[in-house]
Amino acid sequence: MSRIGKLPITVPAGVTVTVDENNLVTVKGPKGTLSQQVNPDITIKQEGNVLTLERPTDSKPHKAMHGLYRALVNNMVVGVTEGFAKTLEMVGTGYRAAAEGKTLTINIGFSHPVVLEAPEGITFETPNQTTIVVKGSNKQQVGNLAADIRAIRKPEPYLGKGIKYQNEHIRRKEGKTGK
Repeated sequence: MSRIGKLPITVPAGVTVTVDENNLVTVKGPKGTLSQQVNPDITIKQEGNVLTLERPTDSKPHKAMHGLYRALVNNMVVGVTEGFAKTLEMVGTGYRAAAEGKTLTINIGFSHPVVLEAPEGITFETPNQTTIVVKGSNKQQVGNLAADIRAIRKPEPYLGKGIKYQNEHIRRKEGKTGK
């Protein structure tokens, strides 16, 4: 049995989960609506407020899909109730960010500011000038956008300057040694 796939998904109050005949799972909650197409080999059973996913055989592809789709459906349920957030920190002199509505303006040492637009369902917050919080209900979108922001200026190993995740550890290198 898949350790992840066999775990039941408890649906909290205020969240509705619908599964149509084509295995399209739609989750509606206080933070929005998410949907995911599930492989037709995987069966989804809903008993009260508990969802369980089952696979037809113990073949390797079915085992892989079992855990994958269980995790995706669980992430949708968590996303519409609590949401997801990624925090990024900027390290460097003069590095700063400002969020205004759906746009994020980053000054990171280039000759021009970098301006990013938030996709639908994603919001930016800047608690201070060097911290960026990306929030949303879709875990994949939040992670991809946070990775795109980090890729603007990755942290370098000599001085540690750049954009990094909040709990990321930068492996530092020793610089040149003089004679």
